[in-house]
Amino acid sequence: MRVVVVGATGNVGTSLVRALAADDGVASIVGVARRLPGWRADRTDWRQADVATGDLARIFEGADAVVHLAWLFQPTRDPATTWRANVLGSMRVFRAVAEAGVPALVHASSVGAYSPGPKDRPVDESWPTHGWPGAAYGREKAYVERVLDVFENDHPSIRVVRMRPGFIFQRAAATEQRRLFAGPFVPRRLIRPGRVPFVPDIPGLRLQVLHARDAAEAYRLAVTRPVRGAFNLAAEPVLDPHDLAKLLGARTVPVSQGLARAVVAAGWRLRLLPAAPGLLDLALRIPVMKVDRARDVLGWSPRHTSWDAMRELLDGLHDGAGMDTAPLAPDGGPAARVRELATGVGQRL
Repeated sequence: MRVVVVGATGNVGTSLVRALAADDGVASIVGVARRLPGWRADRTDWRQADVATGDLARIFEGADAVVHLAWLFQPTRDPATTWRANVLGSMRVFRAVAEAGVPALVHASSVGAYSPGPKDRPVDESWPTHGWPGAAYGREKAYVERVLDVFENDHPSIRVVRMRPGFIFQRAAATEQRRLFAGPFVPRRLIRPGRVPFVPDIPGLRLQVLHARDAAEAYRLAVTRPVRGAFNLAAEPVLDPHDLAKLLGARTVPVSQGLARAVVAAGWRLRLLPAAPGLLDLALRIPVMKVDRARDVLGWSPRHTSWDAMRELLDGLHDGAGMDTAPLAPDGGPAARVRELATGVGQRL
């Protein structure tokens, strides 16, 4: 089996390449990325291409499956750029899959594609995927879901799988996630139990988390098994601010949704935070997902708990962890953080 992974140098991509390389049924892997990595994996060839401009059909020729993971989070202040990369780029990937005659497409959707939903009961994959219009991430993930609806109708012979994971963490991706969502002012040395004074207890903030290795295993199963449709992915338990406080040895302080959003919006306007306030709105509105279908149809169950994934994230933040790929580059210290400021917090890195 020959598998092409688009966006192979990021959080899920590196884990998936490892999982595929360990599968005896996968003969070769093609990793596609905008910037070639120093990192190498068994049976993996690297191709440099941008989904917005590259000759993707040529890269996809002879593949048995294409996994589309590439997604641009920055520049967060230029939604036209992320739209071109994420929506129009995804459309180019799907078109190239059809042109190259690839029989299977596995696409990385997200819990962020779901319409606002309940926090007190889980919803299955039939919940509407119209996103939250106030966040570019939700708009783009939801729009690509509609594009896939059309693609499946027009290409019924192509097996299409949509993966809808919760928040995906691992040690090696911690610095990337700090750059994308928290910015250069987060002090590494404070990310330790007992050093964070408090965690804001925001009503409605409940997070479903999974480890990148578990996400990768779900993608590997979607590639190698004859399944179709959407799959929710998350580990147990669902985490709330009190759980995060336990991990950090901190106390919780009640903070209203309005106040939390005002603080994030102020940091955004002052260019202190890279993440737009709409992302907080999205996090407060996404539903809790039911993962029964992934277990029953895909045969997937996570090996790591939500606690495990969060602990790795916190350890990685403290240590400035990373890998030898552009997205997962480790913390480069004060000089690198100055570069983040110089290029504009929230700009494309």
